[in-house]
Amino acid sequence: MVPWGYSVKRIFNTWSQMIIKMHKIQMIKVLVRHSLLAVLLIGALAVFSHAEKVETVSGEVINGYRLLELDPAETTQRFTVYRGDYIKFLYPERFGQQTFSMPELNYSNIIFPQPEKAPFFKMKAVGSYTFKLDTGGGRIEVIDLVRPNYIELTAEEAVELLKNIDPFILDVRTPEEYQQFHVEGTYLVPIQELQGRISELESKKHEDIFVYCATGNRSTVAAKILADQGFKRIYNLRYGVYDWAQQGFPYQTGQ
Repeated sequence: MVPWGYSVKRIFNTWSQMIIKMHKIQMIKVLVRHSLLAVLLIGALAVFSHAEKVETVSGEVINGYRLLELDPAETTQRFTVYRGDYIKFLYPERFGQQTFSMPELNYSNIIFPQPEKAPFFKMKAVGSYTFKLDTGGGRIEVIDLVRPNYIELTAEEAVELLKNIDPFILDVRTPEEYQQFHVEGTYLVPIQELQGRISELESKKHEDIFVYCATGNRSTVAAKILADQGFKRIYNLRYGVYDWAQQGFPYQTGQ
């Protein structure tokens, strides 16, 4: 016969183990909930971080040019722009004309306080570049355009796209470039006119739009303008219509 005290002890130990197990299970559930919450928070932070990166692009695009507000007396200025942007500077007239240079790109030119008279320069490649002025300077960060409704295509990929869907084709080069050669079925709107003529494309907002230029830079600017205006599906010919023609894909000349 088992002593009564021994039975009580066994019952107590069994209950204790059950309570410990239940406590462990509860702790695991809490940890799982916290882990899931952490994952959700990390995901949310990633989304907001991406949104913040989009919002921190400097200046604004007007008539095809990204205008950056410059302080020629400042030596540690920082700007972020998209690859393909055509850049012009805005700064006070008291600084007069300035020699603007980017050593890594072997680029140098004279800029003026009046942007309509000043030359523009094109950011062709992603990277971080130093710029210098007579009285100041800084850095320009060049990033790729990233949007959920935006896709870059090589010439080969674009040909396959045109075989499978019937997109609206937009050429954002000049009329002179268009007359030299263009993709069949193209609608011409030069990049400097796109914002002012966006109403002409209003009916295409929910359609596939295939946009191109000579080398893929102006078309990237155009894609950004279209995305900001609510166009839903935008395809950009990454290396431009010159690459398209060099690879032997069909094109037309004249009007």
